[in-house]
Amino acid sequence: RFIRNLSEESIPRLCRDVYKRFFEQAPSGQNYFKQSTTRLYFIASKVMEMCMEIYKRPRELMEDISALGLRHVGYGIPTELFMPFVEAWSQAIYAMNVDEDSRI
Repeated sequence: RFIRNLSEESIPRLCRDVYKRFFEQAPSGQNYFKQSTTRLYFIASKVMEMCMEIYKRPRELMEDISALGLRHVGYGIPTELFMPFVEAWSQAIYAMNVDEDSRI
């Protein structure tokens, strides 16, 4: 519900916060995210899309996420970067919720 209700202005702010947090937690992650901002936002939009889809089609999405993880391992992405990426998302979403709640 949170992701579906994000405003157009909130989405880029969330994306910036996610990558800022991720690179602070795992500076070596910058070596693997050398794409344009547009590409980084595309990746973030796919994450958000998967978060929404997991409730609609959990079995298929589990297979998609497993395949995505295997591709990343195949690309040589260290698995140690997976948790900081997830943690960055969790922290950014939590911070955005706190910000939204404090405005009410």
